[in-house]
Amino acid sequence: MGRPNRATRAAITQRRADAIDLKLAGVDWLTIGRKLAADPAINSDGIAYPQGYGIDKYRRGLEPPSDKRLIELACKDVSKALNERTTALEENTDELRQLMVERLERLFFGVYRAAIRNGDYQAVDRAVRIIERSSRLLGLDRPIRTELSGPDGTAVKVETAGLEELEHLINLAGSPRRDGEA
Repeated sequence: MGRPNRATRAAITQRRADAIDLKLAGVDWLTIGRKLAADPAINSDGIAYPQGYGIDKYRRGLEPPSDKRLIELACKDVSKALNERTTALEENTDELRQLMVERLERLFFGVYRAAIRNGDYQAVDRAVRIIERSSRLLGLDRPIRTELSGPDGTAVKVETAGLEELEHLINLAGSPRRDGEA
């Protein structure tokens, strides 16, 4: 059949966006399938949706897709559209991350000069904060290891702790310690 032309791809993209919008609005799969069907006989709006479900059959005058098939097509559209959005977001995230790094580098240059030349402690503080932010943005910081211990410093046995005991331990961890307590 070949690759669809630009107009067809645009219509499919629009159909997928419409499918997502309908699903986000809480519309069930069959209703989405019918609303986006190519054949006006089964389309809930009574129109031929451009590049709608079953477009090839409709053009050839064949039977429209079954309800089961409409549900499958609507699910597939939403899934593909979400995957495309995720991929685009990941690509855009990398671009945005690089843009933020470049902005931080420009800010750092001016602050660094003031910190080194003038010994300006506020500039030193700002330089350190820019370095910290850049490190987090680029994932350069090592993960911080944290441990939860029981009241006597021993390990908490989560598998045997009930909800009440866990709540008690959480309350103990959040309460201030008195002098002399470990």
